[in-house]
Amino acid sequence: MDWESKMELYDVKRMNYDAQAKVMKALAHPSRLLIAHALLDHELCVCELRELLKHNLSTVSRHLSVLKNAGLLVEEKRGLYVYYHLCCGGLRNFLISMNNLVGETCS
Repeated sequence: MDWESKMELYDVKRMNYDAQAKVMKALAHPSRLLIAHALLDHELCVCELRELLKHNLSTVSRHLSVLKNAGLLVEEKRGLYVYYHLCCGGLRNFLISMNNLVGETCS
């Protein structure tokens, strides 16, 4: 494949790269990573996440908003409470791979 053909292929995939970067940016904060790990096995309401993170409600809500806007979370309102769960099964493998990668980084 010549260079121009390769460049066209990369341009076609540009939107996919942008979507991947959006997900990585959303996860690029310790609190949001903790939320993702906490939601791997079960859904949690905002009050439970606030207790876990030890942050005020507005901070937790901002973190949840970032994750939701990246397409990683789904919210469901039940009465007075809003529950969150992960909406993409591949996130579990990504987080496990990230843990493995961190353990293997060159120093």
